[in-house]
Amino acid sequence: MSNLDSWYHEKESAWLYQRVAAAEPDPRKRQLFLQLAAAAEDQAGKWEAIAAARHTPTDTTSGAASARVFTPSLRARIVARLVRRFGPRALRSILAAMKLRGLSVYSAPASIAGHAMPTALSEVGARHRGGLGSNLRASVFGVSDGLVSNASLVLGVAGAGAASGYTLLTGAAGMLAGALSMAAGEYVSVRSQREMYEYQIALEREEVAEYPEEEAEELALIYHARGVELEQAREVSRKLLANPEQALDVLSREELGLNPDDLGSPWGAALSSFVSFALGAAVPLVPFVVSSSTGTGALAATAALSCVALFGIGLVLSLFTGRAALQGALRMVLIGAGAGLVSFVVGHALGVALGTG
Repeated sequence: MSNLDSWYHEKESAWLYQRVAAAEPDPRKRQLFLQLAAAAEDQAGKWEAIAAARHTPTDTTSGAASARVFTPSLRARIVARLVRRFGPRALRSILAAMKLRGLSVYSAPASIAGHAMPTALSEVGARHRGGLGSNLRASVFGVSDGLVSNASLVLGVAGAGAASGYTLLTGAAGMLAGALSMAAGEYVSVRSQREMYEYQIALEREEVAEYPEEEAEELALIYHARGVELEQAREVSRKLLANPEQALDVLSREELGLNPDDLGSPWGAALSSFVSFALGAAVPLVPFVVSSSTGTGALAATAALSCVALFGIGLVLSLFTGRAALQGALRMVLIGAGAGLVSFVVGHALGVALGTG
């Protein structure tokens, strides 16, 4: 990255920090982003001075922009509009992709185990650890998606008057196609996210090597935004960053809100998505496989089994939502039954129109 590229990056960061501060209702967080903007402006001034000392020619046509006139990129202007419309908290993942710091204030608690701020790397990591609950919740939703989509498919085909064998074949194809589609989508999503995180951490590694004092000050400002006295925040930040081996880890967690040890596994996410969706999608097919009944009997068994499964899924999801278990279970049944009924009616209408129903 050239000196003017670095200058432009800092100028754009400062410009975005100011927009984030303008949209932030919390005074302490607003002050944090204003201070980060000032720090970025100061760093931009240093890069400009270096470029001037080396007599770097000014290029007014390139994306790096002129050292005299700063113009935010189209991407930055779009992000600023979104921040003004939806607020910084809702846009924190996009702001992280723009390499803005301090976003962990939206996800990290103000204290851990009674401490106003972390005093060791293990406490820093506690702020950004993923838990079993989030993975389990995603798996439950995957089962729900597979169940509702494939039950609707089976009911729609059966409503069109297809024989039981064709209905089973269609359901099996829908289960496989849906599970593969979900797995592929999850792989691409997590792979892209991981690449973005790795790029951000690589940039952080370069910056902590080039100007460690500025990085320590930015970290102190983040702790200050959480209610810590500024001098105490500076003292602890310097201690945390004194060890080069842990400095990058601390900054990744606290400035970027990332856990370098848990950036997500694309293959793991794909496999989990495939299995959970397939399990849900297999439920409507069970009566066609294990029962000797055909036609209306198998269809009724599929509808009943799907409703029972949806009721159970609703009960499990209530553990995550905190809502009344019975209410959540009945809502899941109504949603799934509604989707299945619409599919059956549309399939029947098409079957009648085509002469198959």
